[in-house]
Amino acid sequence: MSESNILLNVNGIEVIYNHVILVLKGVSLQVPEGKVVAILGGNGAGKTTTLRAVSNLLRAERGEVTKGSIELRGERIEKLSTSDMVERGVIQVMEGRRCFAHLTIEENLLAGAYTRKDGKAAVARTLEKVYTYFPRLRERRSSQAAYTSGGEQQMCAVGRALMASPKMVLLDEPSMGLAPQIVEEVFEIVKDLNTKENVTFLLAEQNTNMALRYADYGYILESGRIVMDGAASDLSNNEDVKEFYLGMGGGDRKSFRDVKSYRRRKRWLA
Repeated sequence: MSESNILLNVNGIEVIYNHVILVLKGVSLQVPEGKVVAILGGNGAGKTTTLRAVSNLLRAERGEVTKGSIELRGERIEKLSTSDMVERGVIQVMEGRRCFAHLTIEENLLAGAYTRKDGKAAVARTLEKVYTYFPRLRERRSSQAAYTSGGEQQMCAVGRALMASPKMVLLDEPSMGLAPQIVEEVFEIVKDLNTKENVTFLLAEQNTNMALRYADYGYILESGRIVMDGAASDLSNNEDVKEFYLGMGGGDRKSFRDVKSYRRRKRWLA
């Protein structure tokens, strides 16, 4: 990756919760401007913690970055507040489709523009753009979020992030609890936003197969460490990734311990 186009640079960070629980152990990753980068891995691997370290939401969970550095366009950001991050165009979409249940879809979307300072006309244009990308939200604009489907709530959460005119969206488990068809629809919109609006995405996802189809680059996390990274196409074709993350082991499926090449790369995890 060219250093000149790196939007986010995470360098060897360690994250500890409650002063004692070590969750991330020397995680490094880069997100180039205008790309989709995926953080992959199972439950408890450290994906959400990585996103929260970037958006500075760790403090709400009694967590902190104790080693390493995080830079946005070359600026150290570990000490900034979450609102400072929003001002710099970094918006996180939390896992679990956290909409304001008692507000309508449109009220939820407009809440995302709260920090905008460019006037009502500009906000109205962004709202129209969100409805263009998410036509279902236009249809449900006056419905209370609590009475919409899981897929519509996920679209609302992403749309609300877009209302802030972000430079980078941190997307946490967008496929969680959604039907496969809806997951594909959400990822198609993410790719559209990336290519047409030049929004950079850093997404955490357990659905490795889907994420690698739409991402440019991927990092695989296990037990708080990155064990593999590469172009999404290379990871999709990697035999170890196929076996352990894509469920495509052929013939006599080897046990995890028997995969020598994989064990060599992971020996420091033992």
